[in-house]
Amino acid sequence: MMNIETLKTHFSGSFPQNAFKYENEVGANVLIVPKEDVISVLRHLKDSGQYDFLMHVAAADYPDREKRFEVVYELFSSKNYARLRVKASVGENETIDTACTVWRSANWYERECFDMYGIIFKGHPNLRRILVHHQFVGHPLRKDYDANHQQHCTETLPIHFEDEPNYTPDPNKDLVPLNIGPSHPATHGTLRVMAELDGEKVVRANVELGFLHRCFEKMAETHPYNQVIPYTDRLNYCSAPMNNVGYCKAVERLLGVEIPPRAQAMRIVLCELSRVIDHIVCLGANAVDLGALTGFFHLFAFREQVYGLFEKLCGARLTVALTRVGGMAQDAPEGWFNEVLGFCDRMVVGIDELERMLTGNKIWMQRTQGVAPITAEQAIMWGYTGPLLRAAGVSLDLRKAQPYYGYEQLDFDVPVGTTGDCYDRYLVRVEEMRQSIRIVRQMIKNMPGGDYTIRDKNIVLPEKKDVYGNIEGLMNHFMLVIKGLRPPVGEVYDATEAANGELGFYLVSDGSGNPYRLKVRPPCFAIYQSFSDQVTGGLLADVIAVLGSMNLIAGELDR
Repeated sequence: MMNIETLKTHFSGSFPQNAFKYENEVGANVLIVPKEDVISVLRHLKDSGQYDFLMHVAAADYPDREKRFEVVYELFSSKNYARLRVKASVGENETIDTACTVWRSANWYERECFDMYGIIFKGHPNLRRILVHHQFVGHPLRKDYDANHQQHCTETLPIHFEDEPNYTPDPNKDLVPLNIGPSHPATHGTLRVMAELDGEKVVRANVELGFLHRCFEKMAETHPYNQVIPYTDRLNYCSAPMNNVGYCKAVERLLGVEIPPRAQAMRIVLCELSRVIDHIVCLGANAVDLGALTGFFHLFAFREQVYGLFEKLCGARLTVALTRVGGMAQDAPEGWFNEVLGFCDRMVVGIDELERMLTGNKIWMQRTQGVAPITAEQAIMWGYTGPLLRAAGVSLDLRKAQPYYGYEQLDFDVPVGTTGDCYDRYLVRVEEMRQSIRIVRQMIKNMPGGDYTIRDKNIVLPEKKDVYGNIEGLMNHFMLVIKGLRPPVGEVYDATEAANGELGFYLVSDGSGNPYRLKVRPPCFAIYQSFSDQVTGGLLADVIAVLGSMNLIAGELDR
């Protein structure tokens, strides 16, 4: 990993007259460059082999600055796991060059910045709105946009494609335009796929999202830190505790606090149980979309068992909001960990039965093998992380690469595929469920004692017995609720290995009780960018197979 001095030396040779600034934000290297140099710098960093991933492009609005907007590029290296944040300032009436010429994954990231802030990326191939509807006026993440101002859509756009926004069927070609979703069962009411067909073959495709958009990031700016936690539940609601953990971990990093060992262990148990049920939803729904109904019923019985465990732990099932900044909301009830071990025993048998149903099933293999293969280089260029990246042959898992909460002390394997096709994605997820069970057993066997949260009155609410039993506890509770949690001024990007890949939170604090800026980097968003390319040239039936293998969760895709 390059430190600040190494970065300076690195760029002095390639950009001898540079006006770059070098900072360190909460342990992260930050490179600030003029907007005119940003693409040259990004290309240099990529082509030199230092950073092969563009994890996300974010923006922030500072109305009082001369250059109002800040564009932030988060880079990552799959070779040495180094991270680098590159930032450039852009005036309200200025443009900045597109990074699509460097990374394909920049396409949707920049469209989102344009949609939310109005930043113009010069040379972008399709700079149109992506999350809000086409009738929307204004840019919702600007500080002068009222969070209560809702705008409703009254009409839908006709079928369109990136290379032909105003699509008209060619009368000289016998091609059929077709809408797949949002009413199609496999699109879950939130995705629209537009295809042009030559018989059963997809000639080209385009996607439209935003049907579930509620602007999680705007709500985060208008609520205290702790009140953001229930909103994170509703990102990937199929594995809600993982979102809680990712957000709280980012805030804790900004605060500079370490949660107790017992809280860390409980978070690992919750995350791995969540990974199992997330893969259950993916595999079960993918199978039923392709006609394998038995697997769906079989798997969802185990998902319900995990929901029963969540309910005993906190009273909620789907959206649990169980983590807190500083630890957990409460300790596990007596006997709960033994019940988790009982589930693990049953789940291992369930995975074996799943494999007997699908892994060697000729129909399943014909529907998934060789469908939408992707190389490791293509996956990295698109910004793939998680099971889909590992299915393409890249052994990258943040639990191993940048371990947290003691993952480095655990014995587990990272399954890797070879072709990146739908069948390899299935196999990787099946094995990941086995490894998650393995992790849970190890954690419960060595569950630490002690407290489940830190006891800092400026961060954590006192227990009810103290609130009701003594004046100090009542005052602490009152002050924390009224003033809110107040991290120091600064910014942080922190990531965890969620079920679908890297779940990152870019958090900017101005010292107040609400986040100044909270950007979520959901793994689904990067993965779905490649969907049109993945299905083009394939069969219409394969569209559903690819969609299911990507495990798109609209809550984190649209946010």
